[in-house]
This record gives sequence, C-alpha cells and structure tokens, in this order.
Amino acid sequence: MATDETTLGATLRAWRDRLSPAAAGLPSRRARRAKGLRREELAELAGISVDYVVRLEQGRSTTPSAQVVAALARALRLTDPERDHLYRLAGLVPPSGTEISDHIPPGLRRVLNRLGDAAAAAVFAADWQMIWWNRAWAALLGDPSSTPPALRNFARDTFATDGGGPHLSHWPVTSLAQDTVESAIVADLRRATGRFPDSSRLTDLIRELTAGNERFAELWVSGAVGAHQEDRKIVAHPAVGPITVDCDVMTEGEADRKIVILTAAPDTEDETKLRLAVLSGIPGSAHG
Repeated sequence: MATDETTLGATLRAWRDRLSPAAAGLPSRRARRAKGLRREELAELAGISVDYVVRLEQGRSTTPSAQVVAALARALRLTDPERDHLYRLAGLVPPSGTEISDHIPPGLRRVLNRLGDAAAAAVFAADWQMIWWNRAWAALLGDPSSTPPALRNFARDTFATDGGGPHLSHWPVTSLAQDTVESAIVADLRRATGRFPDSSRLTDLIRELTAGNERFAELWVSGAVGAHQEDRKIVAHPAVGPITVDCDVMTEGEADRKIVILTAAPDTEDETKLRLAVLSGIPGSAHG
C-alpha cells in the first residue's frame, strides 16, 4: 500500500520542487522563496490549469489522462524510468515501443535550446502532435500554450474536421504549395503506421481524418509513403505585416520526431520582419 510520500501527488510535488526554473527553460526571477517550480509555472509548461495541478498534488484527482501525464513528464524533464513510474502511479500503462512517444531526448533538447531565437522552431511527434516550441515560434505564429493540447496537431490542423479552422497559428498562414504539403502529411502518416502499427492514437487520428475530411480520405487511398520535408509560407503577422518564411522539416531518431524550423531568407526584408516579430513577441521561453 502506498504511503503518503509515494502517492501520485507527493511524487509530483517532489519532482516540481527539485526542478529549477532555469532547468525548465523559464527566465530567472528574483525574490523567489522556493528553489523549484511554482504550481503556476508547472501548469503553464504542461498546458493544464493551476487548479488541476493543485488537485493532483493534494490527491483530490488521482487518474489523469495519458495526455496529461505525458505533458507533465515533459514539463518536469523526467527520465524514461521516471516517466514510466508516473504513468503507473496514474494507473496507466507506460508508453512502449509500439506507441508513439512524446519524449524529447536530453541531447536534442540541448541542441534546440542552443538555437535560441535565431529561428522559429518546434518539435512534433510521429503523428504530428506538437510537443515543444521556442519563443521565436510563439512570437511568429502565436503562443501554442493557449491552445488545448489535443488541438496542437499539425495533421488535424491541415485537414480540419471540427470546423474551427487552424489552431496552431493565431493569425493567417498561407502555404505556397498547399497541395504538396497535404500529400506529404498523408504520406508521412502512412509511413508512421509502418513504424508504429499498434499505436492507438495514430489509428484514432487516421480514422478521424478519413471520416471527417474528403481530401484526406482521397489521399489516403493513394497509398503513398514519404515524409514532409519543406514548404514556403506567408505569415500574416499582426505587428510587422506579412513575412515569407522557409519551412524545413527534419525527422529525428527511431521515434520519428519532426523538427520544424522556420527561417527567412538572409539579408531580406522578411528577415528583418522576423527579427522584429521575435523582439515584439510574447515574453517567455521554450515550452513542452
């Protein structure tokens, strides 16, 4: 039987207390009484409400969803064994090699953090679920933390089935090769089914998109297999005006994580606008 010190709530508090704001990618603030993260900071990083964090830590909620557990594990920078322990404390089966992972390895995280604000960057899981973004991304497209985690999916955004339009950008973004992008996303998802044939969340996503979007269903029937690699987009930024950016996609590791980098051509007006967008953007740092 679990003691008070080994419950889900106590374990979350212990992990929150040990993680400094700097280690979590948050800006340092003076006059802090606690060396660890505040509940408000953990809630922000995980994309959940402060009240829910309080209820989890106090033991009033003991069965968070797998999505919430994954978000907490990322926010708390847990190792794989710690992440698996958190799943078990929540009464869930830890992710296996047959399920898509939202975990970002420490080495990749170091590379991304060192990129700074030089480019807008984000990381997506194999099913195009957004799992990390930097400050420049939030400044260029709007802060994803205000979007519910379930809606932070680029494939779902591309083939919107809820009638609500895109959720990953807060203002209009136009692809200069939309048909090519759509075909590439579908081919990439089919490739992911070979890597994760037993992934329930990938199966559910494909079923949802096939039933809810005729364009997706048409492309899926074609059976193409491939990867989304590049695009050029025009971002209608509300502060600095339209910015043309190149979108490059790199697939990393056996987990098929996608690293998406948005940059403007050097020595152009677009590069200047991108820098201004970052300077005038939302304060804060990387999330996920």
